[in-house]
Amino acid sequence: MARAIKKLTARSVATITVPGRHSDGGGLYLVVDKSGAKRWVFLFRRDGKLREMGLGGLHSVPLAKARELAEEARATLHAGKNPIEARRENARRVPTFGDVADAYLKAMEPQFRNVKHIAQWHMTLKVYAAPLRPKLVSDITTDDVLSVLKPIWSTKAETASRLRGRIERVLDAAKAQGYRSGENPAAWRGHLANLLPKRHRLTRGHHAAMPFREVPAFVVRLRERDGVAALALEFTILTAARSGETREAIWKEFDLKASLWTIPGERMKAGREHRVPLTPRALSILKQLADLGSVPDHYVFPGSKPGRPLSVMALDMVLRRMHVDVTVHGFRSAFRDWCGEETVFAREVAEAALAHVVGDQTERAYRRGDALQKRRELMQAWSNYLLSGGENE
Repeated sequence: MARAIKKLTARSVATITVPGRHSDGGGLYLVVDKSGAKRWVFLFRRDGKLREMGLGGLHSVPLAKARELAEEARATLHAGKNPIEARRENARRVPTFGDVADAYLKAMEPQFRNVKHIAQWHMTLKVYAAPLRPKLVSDITTDDVLSVLKPIWSTKAETASRLRGRIERVLDAAKAQGYRSGENPAAWRGHLANLLPKRHRLTRGHHAAMPFREVPAFVVRLRERDGVAALALEFTILTAARSGETREAIWKEFDLKASLWTIPGERMKAGREHRVPLTPRALSILKQLADLGSVPDHYVFPGSKPGRPLSVMALDMVLRRMHVDVTVHGFRSAFRDWCGEETVFAREVAEAALAHVVGDQTERAYRRGDALQKRRELMQAWSNYLLSGGENE
């Protein structure tokens, strides 16, 4: 007569507290340790000996999953194989999350918008997802995904959201290659949406910005600091550039005689070449750095590692050391507010200075220029304002 299986229920599994093995049938047991911890094991006989194969703790393997694993083990036994040895063989074939993530990025690189976009993917999947990387991709659970998302879900909401989406895509790729089965533990709709608080939608002003009236006095303090990072931050403020555009700038992008910085499209968020007029103070910073070397393909703002630019956090660290609770990106908002409230420059000129796309496709077709001369006047006025130290306020 066939042995009874599925003896346990979800409720009994949750409420059992007596230490020992509790049979579900078919070799599957819930083990309750003296500490109260619960785990699943599969017992079987092989070569006349009783063997025990662990299936995982109750916190990560619910009853239904434990039954699936036990069924797989019974099928392996029926095929004449040792399920423990079979699992070891499978483990040797299944790659880690890190291996799948790296292979996925390599395969997808041609579709990424620019080098910065690729670097962001690599950073999040190597730094924030570090605890997942050594795990077999087949073993990644919802608890594993939550363990890397929860620490930053509220403090770095945008980064956390992007990280979740990237983990989901890596796990989808693993499933497509046959390394995983079942639902994706990083999926949002119908899954993590029920376990994590809904993220607030970002608005235009979500980057903490310094009021533009306070920026000149801040620049005075900034110029008292030594180091490449401080110069890079001042240069970023002067040019209203994004921090990545400054950090990854190389010397061949600059024409110092023409006072012009031409950023190639692959380094721009909009994917279009952007020309930045340089003021005397911006040129002074560049000439100061040129004394360290100005090889065309070398970074203007070099980092501590040879051949590498300043790190992603370098400019933020300057702000932290100065005890200023704003973001680098927020200085672009300060610049835009100053343009609107303190100058008579047209909106289109200010938006062009920020490399924003203005108007619909037809409007942009008629306005083919980038208003360089008008922007040169605007950036000089901004530089004069910054270098005033706020004395005229």
